[in-house]
Amino acid sequence: MKKLLLGSATAMLMAFSANTMAANFVAGKDYTVVQNPGKVEVPGKIEVREFFWYGCPHCFKLEPHMQAWLKKIPKDVNFIRTPASMNPLWEQGARAYFVSEALGVRKRTHLPLFHANGTGQQILQKDQFAKFFVKYGIPEAKFNSTYNSFAITAKIAQANKLAQQYQLSGVPAVVVNGKYVVQGEDGKVTQVVDYLINKERK
Repeated sequence: MKKLLLGSATAMLMAFSANTMAANFVAGKDYTVVQNPGKVEVPGKIEVREFFWYGCPHCFKLEPHMQAWLKKIPKDVNFIRTPASMNPLWEQGARAYFVSEALGVRKRTHLPLFHANGTGQQILQKDQFAKFFVKYGIPEAKFNSTYNSFAITAKIAQANKLAQQYQLSGVPAVVVNGKYVVQGEDGKVTQVVDYLINKERK
């Protein structure tokens, strides 16, 4: 009986600690409130948008936490990846990401690209991406024509517009419902994201 009571007390204490921790997430410290909120892509769903760059070591460290979070993503949440293209080098990675979406290989190439760059094999420029995508059945000529297409250029313009709207100075950055920006490279990021999702539900 004592063990049962002790177990119940421990569970209550853990629940209390978790609630207290969540309650301690504050604007200006754990997340930033966006001055000019953006519109969500799917009305009626809470949007979570991750900005990243394949060459960013902090994005590489965050990605396993994001992958774990995605396995239990709530049904009322719409998750979107947006490659940051805030300078010429980053734009090459952003174009490569959008090419992977357009040519249907994103699910097979996204994590390998992160892993390659995170372990010292630099794949950051157009010609490097073109050679990388050949391994996934995309001829270099097809990659290059898609890379330079109007559709990809339009997506780059949209990504830059969003980054400016959310006043991003770096990555990784996770924007919740167009209203809040969470930055970091560890598991706390997804905890704050969940906290803000619940905040938006209320």
